[in-house]
Amino acid sequence: MPRTRQSIDAVIRTLAATYSPTNVIPPHSHDWHQLLYASEGVMTFHTSLGSWVVPPHRAAWIPAGVIHSVEMSGSVTMRTLYLLPGISKALPKECCTVNVPPLLRELILDAVARQMLRRSVPHEARLIRVILDQMEALPVAPLQLPMPRDARALKIAGFFKANPSERKSLDQIARQAGASPRTIERLFRAETNMGFAKWRQRLRLLHDLRLLAAGEQVTTVALEAGYESTSAFIAMFRRELGTTPSRYHAEGQENPARTSPSAWR
Repeated sequence: MPRTRQSIDAVIRTLAATYSPTNVIPPHSHDWHQLLYASEGVMTFHTSLGSWVVPPHRAAWIPAGVIHSVEMSGSVTMRTLYLLPGISKALPKECCTVNVPPLLRELILDAVARQMLRRSVPHEARLIRVILDQMEALPVAPLQLPMPRDARALKIAGFFKANPSERKSLDQIARQAGASPRTIERLFRAETNMGFAKWRQRLRLLHDLRLLAAGEQVTTVALEAGYESTSAFIAMFRRELGTTPSRYHAEGQENPARTSPSAWR
């Protein structure tokens, strides 16, 4: 498709797409920054550094040039903003999942309806400024699973990532990776900024979000994740995300910014 003068002037471009359950977008990268917003369904995007889950009414921030793949859980309605590199120095340099407040949600939908935003058009320039003001203060959601780099720790991480409900302890599995439990614990702390127990809990949480998005009941998800009781699962969920599983998606529609006090800058 030829590039018109209007498209050359654009500093924000957009894309609207709907994906079927289990659809996977293979590894790729973009020349522009990407804000990948899920208005329905759950996405998981993967890079060489880890994985991030994007529930409804949250968004993935993916800087230009980062190779990533995207996996769908349930039917996904995706709305994407592509931002020209250099548009703002306050935007993050690394991938993250962010909570999308209602105002930014409406701005995203409006931008997608316009297809592009240009600074050369006065009313579009004002919209660009408001979008950037909103994005520069977005709260980060704790929905990342960083991966260790050391081959021994990576083997452990890969095993549990493939088997998130596995109940074996680190002591039981560490020797298979050729290291002591103490060494694996040290590697996880150094390379993921989490102890192994915290990393494993985060892994389970992200897996749980995908199961809930697929329509599984809370009790079923709790048992699948290896929790001894539904109440223990709900307590963990509330501790990590500030609300219960049953209210999480509803709160996302009303005020997703509540789930995390930290902004990405």
